[in-house]
Amino acid sequence: MNSREIIEGCKDHTMWSWAKGNDVSPLPIARAEGIYMYTPEGERIIDFNSQLMSVNIGHGHPKVRAAMKRQIDELLYVYPGAATAPRARLAKRLAAMLPGDLDTCFFTLGGAEANENAIKAARLYTGRHKILSRYRSYHGATNACMQLTGDPRRLFNEPGMPGVVRVMDPQPYDYSFGATDAERVANNLRYLEEIITYEGPQTIAAMFIETVTGTNGILPPPEGYLPALKALLEKYGILLVCDEVMCGFGRTGKMFAVEHYGVVPDIITLAKGLTSSYAPLGCMAVRAPIAKHFAENVFWGGLTYNAHCLGLATAEAVLDVMEEEKLVERAARMGEVMHGHMARLKAKHPCVRTHRNLGLFGIVKLQDRDGNRIAPYNGTHPAMAALAKHFRDNGLFTFVRWDGFMCNPPLIIDEAQMAEAFEIIDRGLTLVDQLVGG
Repeated sequence: MNSREIIEGCKDHTMWSWAKGNDVSPLPIARAEGIYMYTPEGERIIDFNSQLMSVNIGHGHPKVRAAMKRQIDELLYVYPGAATAPRARLAKRLAAMLPGDLDTCFFTLGGAEANENAIKAARLYTGRHKILSRYRSYHGATNACMQLTGDPRRLFNEPGMPGVVRVMDPQPYDYSFGATDAERVANNLRYLEEIITYEGPQTIAAMFIETVTGTNGILPPPEGYLPALKALLEKYGILLVCDEVMCGFGRTGKMFAVEHYGVVPDIITLAKGLTSSYAPLGCMAVRAPIAKHFAENVFWGGLTYNAHCLGLATAEAVLDVMEEEKLVERAARMGEVMHGHMARLKAKHPCVRTHRNLGLFGIVKLQDRDGNRIAPYNGTHPAMAALAKHFRDNGLFTFVRWDGFMCNPPLIIDEAQMAEAFEIIDRGLTLVDQLVGG
């Protein structure tokens, strides 16, 4: 099929996520390799967002494809109550890799499902029902996770699961609680403790956070925030659940983002980079006391495809590639290269308001001629639409959202490829400068 036939077939007979079907203009993709995607006609597109911040090892790695083929010939599906070799191997491997005593896994099909099961586990373990989450968050599009999510996609899915209490992030959107990280942390946690008091700590099972906030701005926590948050929650017997669906598996220059902060959450949720999105798989991992509880009490959760053999075998192969090619270390090194490119753009283009990255988890935010955000929260601006069109016309795939654009390439990217991507971005920002009068 050519590009037109693919697009027409998909638009005529499929629905689209987060979009009006009549408005979508999808990329027709026939194959992908490394950091590149290709249309049926052979046009090459740089994948500068690793699809959904998930294809961490790049597209089409031959070792992973070979492992998937072997598993297809060996065993594809048995019900989740069966024991299989890939389940045993991957669980043992993750137990050794994860921080502290996070050594017991529950395998799901993706990140939202991992978070759904973390809600169940927290409630069953504590006997409490309320869940804390933050406004600048995204935890998945299933019914319960959509309510954990704070961003505007939640609004169109309300009402959903009851019992969620949303709180402010340590870094508010349009102002700061103090000029230093220490002041922001102290003020945020003072507010959080007040909310806990109002809600009744005896009713709160857990607090869910993205260790590093993803789609809502690539926001690493302020220095000292995570240890202080963990101590506050422990004071009231509230579990800390760290959602590393997006920021895990090398994305931030550490295998897991919590390793930057010296904290062991009670539950961690994983997906995306676990299989580099070659096959569906998610994981909820719990600390030893929680695992012991569910060794002695029923865990009331499970779906048909939990612990699917193909996903498990894919994850094993992906972890092999990450270790053999030292992709975590590469992400840390290439994150410094990315930061240099971003700083150069900031110095050159009046439209660049700020930029940040942790490893290869990055974003550039834009401003108008007066130094204000180029678009409001949950809003847009013609210049952002023009920038998105420039990226697409020049063979760069990434997400342009509100007042910024994402910089989350596969961890395999090299310096020449990084420079090629930022050359396209550079020309696009010149266009934005002109449109906003910079």
